[in-house]
Amino acid sequence: MSRLIYLDHNASTPVAAEVVAAMAPFTTEHFGNPHTTHWAGRPGGEAIVRARAQVAELLGCSPAEIVFTGGATEANNHAIKGVFFANRQRGDHFVSTRIEHPSVKAALGYLERRFGATTTYVGVDRFGRVDPAEFEAAITPRTLLISVMHANNETGTVQPVAEIGRMARRRGVLFHTDAAQSVGKLAVRVDELGVDLLSVAGHKMYAPKGIGALYVRQRGRATPIEMDSLIHGAGQEDGRRGGTENVAYIVGLGAACALCGRLEVMVRVRELRDYFWERLRASFGERVALHGHPDERLPNTLNVGFRGAVGAEILSGLEGVAATTGAACHAGQTMLSETLEAMGVDEESGRGAVRWSLGRGTTREELEVVVERLRGVVSDRRQGT
Repeated sequence: MSRLIYLDHNASTPVAAEVVAAMAPFTTEHFGNPHTTHWAGRPGGEAIVRARAQVAELLGCSPAEIVFTGGATEANNHAIKGVFFANRQRGDHFVSTRIEHPSVKAALGYLERRFGATTTYVGVDRFGRVDPAEFEAAITPRTLLISVMHANNETGTVQPVAEIGRMARRRGVLFHTDAAQSVGKLAVRVDELGVDLLSVAGHKMYAPKGIGALYVRQRGRATPIEMDSLIHGAGQEDGRRGGTENVAYIVGLGAACALCGRLEVMVRVRELRDYFWERLRASFGERVALHGHPDERLPNTLNVGFRGAVGAEILSGLEGVAATTGAACHAGQTMLSETLEAMGVDEESGRGAVRWSLGRGTTREELEVVVERLRGVVSDRRQGT
């Protein structure tokens, strides 16, 4: 079998050794309910407090502003539906983009179909970036929330979130960003971004799947953000999310946030990403095209279109190499993804799109192996067309 090489970190990261070690005692020794005060439960309750502080430190907020969730999909749904149901008497309009994650689009679509909400979907330029002026133009007296992803999962393009945040604050509209892809790769500080709500995904930053967080701003507000809960129960998470907490995974998320606060390694990852791109251009010339912004892009993400080939067929020929042709939940598509279509990418380049997403452990040697294998695979695909 060929050497296994993992270049799909935007889909999911491996759980870091430090995270596994932090979680281990809470899968065996400290098994009690964290809301009990006896010896079995007290360590779990204390661990949740520590983990909440670790997440808050990474985001630059107060621990009281962190709500643990089952992942970014739940956090996105909570932000959108929670604001809508608590404020229906005040408004029913959202502003978002054409390139959002399905969990945002589906939540907005649900509110549109079932409750008559409306959404203005702003387009993007050829690099996948939005124009903040279009968001301001889309605001109406009925606008409740703006929701814009911080960084795109397919192309890595980073949006001008801070500029949108300043505008939203000036206009008195709540602002949410899905930061599932950016947390752990970029410095994500809620005050610098000017967001009221922010979603985090554990499994994009070396924590397990099934854990995430929603930041809900409290500081600097005269009144709390009015939000309904999605999950009702016994009052956990300060009444914002019912259900006995998943202590081991919460501890894992906290440990991952402590790990990902050390961003120096991402400088090396960015250098490797750029090296990979130069090697691809040297090997394939005009047959490869970069999808996404050349500069304002996640340091680990490289979306490349191979003209005259199909992305899924390329990957099928790269035995042992893990990558994807688009967003993880759309893996295997041979048609243009919604993101590439919104960017106006030409069909030949879009059909040959492959997303390579590097991780903290990626090596130059691995990238050289991939380039060498690609030479044969892409050549074979072109000859077969």
